[in-house]
Amino acid sequence: MASTLATPGVYIEEKSSFGSSVVPVQTALPAFVGYTEKSNRGSKSLINKPTKISSFGQFVELFGGAPKTKFNIEVDDSSAVGFKLSFVEGTRFLLYDSIRLFYANGGADCFIVSVGGYNDKIDASKLNDPSGGGLLTLEKDLEPTILVIPEAVLLSESDCYSLQAAMLSHCGYKMKNRFAVLDVYDGFKERTLDEDDVVNKFREGVGSNFLQWGAAYYPWLNTAIVKSSELDYSLVANPEELVAILTAEVDENLAAENISEARSEGIKAEINKILDTTDKDLMKTLQSTLMVVSPKILSVMEDMGEMMNLLPPSAAMAGAYTMVDSSVSVAKSPANISLGSVISPAVNINNDNQEDLNLPLNGKAINAIRSFTGKGVLVWGARTLEGNSQEYRYISVRRTMTFLEQSIKFASEAFVFSQNNATTWSTLKSTVTNFLNNQWQSGLLAGGSPGEAFEISIGLGTTMTANDILDGILKMTVKVAITRPAEFIVITFEQQQQKS
Repeated sequence: MASTLATPGVYIEEKSSFGSSVVPVQTALPAFVGYTEKSNRGSKSLINKPTKISSFGQFVELFGGAPKTKFNIEVDDSSAVGFKLSFVEGTRFLLYDSIRLFYANGGADCFIVSVGGYNDKIDASKLNDPSGGGLLTLEKDLEPTILVIPEAVLLSESDCYSLQAAMLSHCGYKMKNRFAVLDVYDGFKERTLDEDDVVNKFREGVGSNFLQWGAAYYPWLNTAIVKSSELDYSLVANPEELVAILTAEVDENLAAENISEARSEGIKAEINKILDTTDKDLMKTLQSTLMVVSPKILSVMEDMGEMMNLLPPSAAMAGAYTMVDSSVSVAKSPANISLGSVISPAVNINNDNQEDLNLPLNGKAINAIRSFTGKGVLVWGARTLEGNSQEYRYISVRRTMTFLEQSIKFASEAFVFSQNNATTWSTLKSTVTNFLNNQWQSGLLAGGSPGEAFEISIGLGTTMTANDILDGILKMTVKVAITRPAEFIVITFEQQQQKS
């Protein structure tokens, strides 16, 4: 008892009937790093401060709305529509729409690290600041388990690959408790299978270190995230060029006698209002009028929408990881699932195209996103970048091991500085055994019995020597049988002889 029995009376002593338990860590808690409209909670700045949110509404409250993406328009006689659109440099940002795509695919809680505003230029040194900003801020936070930086693809090609290599190093070398989801640079382009092939350049660019700690997806996605109501002609940075293109269309229709001269003058008068109208309500009215009388401005708006809705897939996959983990478990591969708010992949892939993606000689597997008739857009790959590894070829295996390791690690911290003797060993082994038994029962581990699913060794002469005990070292070995996905299903048919 805690005190000496010196005074006659009745004393109550409580004994613990149950051992300590392992609390499972959260498996799908993404951290997004990028640029936002604002970054403050009241008067407190959130720049380079990982901030947990639970909804898109909370993101808007703390980090603001969409960027004002601007477009340049120019005449292009080689184009079927007669013009070409391009983004104005420094006005394109991806984090806002990526968060929308994340929540459209089952996203829940996540962390946001804002490194700057829309007036800043996207800079690799801010996304991964050696002085402690951007990616490095997440080293102090143990909660995030998935890492996503959608705006990496807006950097120069070399800076993008350097940042993605840093993401893999962050996950596999520094933290060992999270998984990187990467995008292929220029992943909206068709493969050429030569020195300019986007997939081959990605494989070379990300290097060969810590490949089991990340996965990449190809191609980019044509989404329905940005609605047509969010777009108007005010996004054109050179409206005088737009007026000239629309006026030329009217002149062509007049020359072809499709419209009268009076009609053409009336349409031109409406077109010229583009240069003078600044009131938002009047702009919307004017645009509605022009879209009725001018097919070309309708094409301009459609092309704007297509360009804005072309997004890298990493945010959608982070949402898919979250959805699969919460509805099934971390042991379920995030594959053979459809993606929300996605119209089509930017590049169509068939079985032949996917062979090199899935089984390259260098092992750097790229997971395909494909469109299937009658099924929609499906994630059709479940491999890490270390495809030649028997141990960590699959995303689900890597993430399951991380889940088990981190859960047991945090539970074991309760035994630091405990007596390094048989009592502690027995208690620790019992704690871990109960946890792993629960995971086996839930289907996380393979085997017909707990003994086939896992094995725990601890003790003097087993995992420790006498010198280990003198040095204060407690060693425990845990072996687990992880379930693996049925990636290739082979069904054999043969005929048998007639029996009657």
